Amino acid sequence: MANRYALRMDQPDSWTIFDIFTGQPVELKHQVMVGMTIRDAEAMADRLNNQDVKRRAKADRKS
Repeated sequence: MANRYALRMDQPDSWTIFDIFTGQPVELKHQVMVGMTIRDAEAMADRLNNQDVKRRAKADRKS
């Protein structure tokens, strides 16, 4: 299953998490995921992708 969220370097040492389907930066709790360190961005993208896999698996079971 493909990851939904990926990283994009905006400037050196500044990363954005974006939705690969929309191309838009991710927004969580009214905070846009831009200007992040690589460490924080990778950890958050991993977390978001894990949540998305679980959500899609649950939706598939309901179908």
